[in-house]
Amino acid sequence: MDFLNINQETCNKDGICAEICVGSYIQLGEDGYPVPSDNAEELCLRCGHCVAVCPTGSISLREMPREECLPVQKDFLLDADQCEHFLRYRRTTRVFKNKPVAKDDLTRLIEMARYAPTGYNSQCVEWLVIGDKDELDKLRENIADWMRWMLTNMRERALSIHMDLALARWDEGVDVLLQNAPAVIVAHGHKDNIIVPDSCKIALSHLELAAPSVGLGCCWAGYVEKASTFFPPMLEALSLPEGHQCFGAMMLGYPKYKNHRMPTRKYPSITWR
Repeated sequence: MDFLNINQETCNKDGICAEICVGSYIQLGEDGYPVPSDNAEELCLRCGHCVAVCPTGSISLREMPREECLPVQKDFLLDADQCEHFLRYRRTTRVFKNKPVAKDDLTRLIEMARYAPTGYNSQCVEWLVIGDKDELDKLRENIADWMRWMLTNMRERALSIHMDLALARWDEGVDVLLQNAPAVIVAHGHKDNIIVPDSCKIALSHLELAAPSVGLGCCWAGYVEKASTFFPPMLEALSLPEGHQCFGAMMLGYPKYKNHRMPTRKYPSITWR
């Protein structure tokens, strides 16, 4: 099968695919039909823009069969009011039901999050899902040990984010470290890939927005990310692939309580030029 396939029976030669291609890897032949440039297969990002915009569904890529590229369902698209409501509904969840998170729900979330944008369509984000109680307890202990290390070795910085208060509550038996969450998802990738850090954050943001659709709530697990960066025992506990680093983590679970109002936020500071 060719890298780029054009159904000439349905192609209307409108040239949209060639115009939309970010690298001009699609050109129009003498007969008006789209053809790949000489280096297209090597340089193409596989972003799928050409597939997305073709009104007749005449173009497909070898890695992107037409039957796997679902048609847009316009009834599912949000208008501005619905979109604003959807985004304002997002809230951090810190009180979870004492209930394991179904693997199917977590898998569905990650499946949705993989459509988040990544630089050069690198799709470089990898995932670690932790739901085992012993593994979660190990994370908590490592976070606490990291905080103790910070208070000893970088005390001013630790106090600036109230690690002393967090540890005091932890020592009293209150889980302020992982909020008794029944699952933690870690987004990771190779530390030498400059695209990975932002891609992980963006993917986790998509995951958080999608979570309510499967009945889940989320809370960013910043302690996990920072501890894994500065505290070797935490990185060892995560046991990521060689050369990989955690660039974001999320606590997940089924919310114990529902939200009934959407609190306000400060008005944005905007500079127009």
